[in-house]
Amino acid sequence: MAPDTNTAIMPTDLLRPDLLRLNASPAGKEEAIREAAQLLIAAGCIDPAYAASMLRREAVANTFLGHGVAIPHGMVEDRGMVRRSGIAVLQVPGGIAWNPGQTAHLVVAIAAQSDAHIAVLRRLTRLMQDEARLTALFTVTDPATLAAALSEDAPVAAPAMPGGDLAERFDWVVDYPTGLHARPATAWVETARASAARIQVRHGDLVADAKALVALLQLGLRAGDSVVVSAEGDDAVAALARMKATITRLTAREKADAAAAAQKVRMPVRGWTPPNPLPAVPGIAASPGLAIGPVHVLPRATVSVPDEPVPLIEGGDRLHEALSLTRQNLKALADDTARRLGPSEAAIFTAQAEILNDTDLVTLACQLMVEGHGVAWSWHQAVERTAAGLAALDNPVLAARAADLRDVGQRVLSRIDPALRTGGAPDLPDTPCILIAEDLSPSDTAALDMARVIGLATAQGGPTSHTAILARTLGLPAMVAGGAALMELANGTPAILDGQTGRLHLSPAEADTADARAWIAREEARKAEEEARRGLPARTRDGHEVEIGANVNRPDQVAVALSQGAESVGLMRTEFLFLERGDAPGEDEQYETYRGMLTALEGRPLIVRALDIGGDKQVPHLQLPHEENPFLGVRGARLLLRRPDLLETQLRALYRAAKDTKGKDAKSKDGGALSIMFPMITALGEVQALRAACDRIRAELDAPTVPLGIMVEVPAAAIQADVLARHVDFFSIGTNDLTQYALAIDRQHPELAAEADSLHPAVLRLIRLTVEGAERHGRWVGVCGGIAGDPFGAALLTGLGVRELSMTPRDIPAVKDRLRGSDLSALKDAAQRALDCETADAVRALDGGPA
Repeated sequence: MAPDTNTAIMPTDLLRPDLLRLNASPAGKEEAIREAAQLLIAAGCIDPAYAASMLRREAVANTFLGHGVAIPHGMVEDRGMVRRSGIAVLQVPGGIAWNPGQTAHLVVAIAAQSDAHIAVLRRLTRLMQDEARLTALFTVTDPATLAAALSEDAPVAAPAMPGGDLAERFDWVVDYPTGLHARPATAWVETARASAARIQVRHGDLVADAKALVALLQLGLRAGDSVVVSAEGDDAVAALARMKATITRLTAREKADAAAAAQKVRMPVRGWTPPNPLPAVPGIAASPGLAIGPVHVLPRATVSVPDEPVPLIEGGDRLHEALSLTRQNLKALADDTARRLGPSEAAIFTAQAEILNDTDLVTLACQLMVEGHGVAWSWHQAVERTAAGLAALDNPVLAARAADLRDVGQRVLSRIDPALRTGGAPDLPDTPCILIAEDLSPSDTAALDMARVIGLATAQGGPTSHTAILARTLGLPAMVAGGAALMELANGTPAILDGQTGRLHLSPAEADTADARAWIAREEARKAEEEARRGLPARTRDGHEVEIGANVNRPDQVAVALSQGAESVGLMRTEFLFLERGDAPGEDEQYETYRGMLTALEGRPLIVRALDIGGDKQVPHLQLPHEENPFLGVRGARLLLRRPDLLETQLRALYRAAKDTKGKDAKSKDGGALSIMFPMITALGEVQALRAACDRIRAELDAPTVPLGIMVEVPAAAIQADVLARHVDFFSIGTNDLTQYALAIDRQHPELAAEADSLHPAVLRLIRLTVEGAERHGRWVGVCGGIAGDPFGAALLTGLGVRELSMTPRDIPAVKDRLRGSDLSALKDAAQRALDCETADAVRALDGGPA
């Protein structure tokens, strides 16, 4: 006699018939959770209060497992409310929006006293690999069929490769010259995720979820490939239109980038030729320049990740926390890189952060966890399997992204278990060296100590890798793809690295070294002529001078800024002292950093912005409360006034540094090299409270008076500039935030970011208001936002009356050239015409070169 379908196949009573509800139609996510919880309550599995615990879990973690399945469960600390283990299944044929872009059809609510529920979850994740069968369960009408599917240990089907298109579609031929690589793919993903519709991209028989970055990259799209982009769902038509707009809008930028790269390739290579043949390790040129010195070989980093299973919910919590912390740190790294090196380089880390949102990658890690593996092991395996797939592609641009995936994967791994941390600042000899490595992550490359590393050669990688891009931006001679021979070199071997020809010349004779040094001297003389022009002041043809500063965060970045023509540091962002670490820096550590900045500047002006945390910049170890809208919450000055432990420690360090460097060749506008400014000021009371704290601490330390200024980042501060100017010494306008708040556009929004133009007439009028208010009280106004580094933007700002501009160091030469070729009277006329414009496009149309 056949066994009873509802009971005989059950290894436990976790999935009783009364815990299954078919054809449910909850109004929303919260109602779905409550309905599933009610099944558990009625079955005696949980206390009624556990339903609220399940809802609280949604506020701190994403319980969407993927492929239409959600697994809501309660907080770990509320496990005592579970009377016995059980699983309730709510089938929602019409689907329910779980999170933006995520639709759940099966809501599997978990009440677990132990890990007895893992058997069902293991089968559930196996079903997720058989998409056809899983999809059928979304509409099945027999509860026994659903129960059997979650209970039997069926063999795993091969991953489905759907070849069909969705209801709405458009065809597109890839016209990006280098194909679909990480940065444009990130824009595709951001646009797709803004919609609840299901969106896919098909190339031949291969189909990728448009909301999954790695899946898109694995399509291996090259220029000329034909694809079909299709969508289904309530807003499919609108979603597809937005996707098409994003895809086609990127074409011009991709072609411009490719043309610029091709132009560099066509430029004559001024490489060095040894006077005598030398043994050499050949590679691929990655960053031009010549470096002479001993090699230092970094040993191969081997990561042995133990498989240490933990309770599933605990493992999920650890993975979620690690992903969140890594996203925050990558955001900080992107911000820092944008200001030091530029937005294109910062996009490297933005793309890395997007990898962490990849549904397939995270789902694979979760599947391995419910199979009974440890969280660190599961994450490592998911990353390695995905990276191996990318590395195997017959496309060097996309294969190079495997290094990015492993880099970001390692960052998450070190958050899961600090004992697994690798990379970071390498141990280097005291003398400058040519660093040899198997490969180097973009984050490690960006953090290299430029005083101790004079060249870089890697065994792996390619010229299009993000590490190579960063090396070029840093001005570090580099070669890649040198092969295993590089790793076999002995530490201390004398060498000459030619980053322009991609060769590492070994054991040069004295004559070879002398010839190379002569070549370097000739190059340095040529660069000196260029730098001499950079060092000229930004003085217009009719004699008006504008101070040009650099946005710099660390003392070791000052030399590069000065070489580009910086006359000061107009913005030191101190939040980077607090990031990438597990605790807040103490007073002495901060003091050493500020003193180091002042020493490196040799008396030139330094404007230090007090800690600006909140909004898009979060510091986990400060344990700040979660806010629904952090951009309108406790950030900047509001946070400092609520956290005197942060404010007073920082002010004491700053005033100590001012006292120790007092009178040392100060060249700033107000007679002292150091100035302090406070972020996100919206009210006079904030200014008065902050000034009072400064006066008290200065008196306690018997420190000199330093100029105190404020950031103008919100319309309220610009409109009340005449009032605020009576209480401060200067203003510095943060045009990025001012634009965001004035236009009510999140500058990170995938659809609207392009409209957040700081040259919008409304923003320019707020800048004019700020200048007028400052001038009434004899105060000066600077700008440290993005448009300060745009030659046309800098020209308009000068015409509006801005007296100081601070920018990414590499933008300085072009801005200075633009201002030196202009007349102030013409700049004022151009500024007035811009104020009279109706749109940002009309303002930009005024750009006709030097005025």
